[in-house]
Amino acid sequence: MTVNLSYPFRGRWLVQNSPANRVPSHGTHLFGTAYSIDFTPVDGSGRSAPFSLLSAFRPERPEKFIGFGRPVIAPVAGTVRTVHDGETDHGSFRGFPSIGYAATQAGRVRRGWVGLAGNHVVLESNGVFIALCHLKRGSICVQPGQAVVPGDPVGTCGNSGNSTEPHLHLQAMDSPDPAVAAPVPIMFPDGLPPNGTVILA
Repeated sequence: MTVNLSYPFRGRWLVQNSPANRVPSHGTHLFGTAYSIDFTPVDGSGRSAPFSLLSAFRPERPEKFIGFGRPVIAPVAGTVRTVHDGETDHGSFRGFPSIGYAATQAGRVRRGWVGLAGNHVVLESNGVFIALCHLKRGSICVQPGQAVVPGDPVGTCGNSGNSTEPHLHLQAMDSPDPAVAAPVPIMFPDGLPPNGTVILA
């Protein structure tokens, strides 16, 4: 079973950690993530934010990144099943700070799904559950039980959960509970984009 999705955004986004390149795409089968994919908003030069000498040595405010607060939209017709908000949009980590951040990942894994996904929405469509993760705190504009169609606003891109810079993590599962869910492969109108592809939606 493969679920067909629209892109959950408009504008220019870079594909990262794509299942077109490897499965499991994020290096683990935990929490139904095997076929998950990441999208990072970028400018016309393919950059998410300017990079300076300071970027290499200390965390940066998520507001520095062009994707922070970029709208995230429903990629499928369905019903909102789960909403979680209230997680902090923490600093962004590039260069040497990203090494230290990676060393703390075990703590986020111990927190479980919320520690990894941050603020998120799960949509149900024909028995498949699509999670949109790392949303900006306070931006989620849907509630459980609400019907959505492709293009409806869901929230905005943030930097909550297990995230080194503002981006959107998307995955599909066969259960609303990621702790027991099996992953479901995903597909977009133009196929499954590989890492490094810039989507202009």
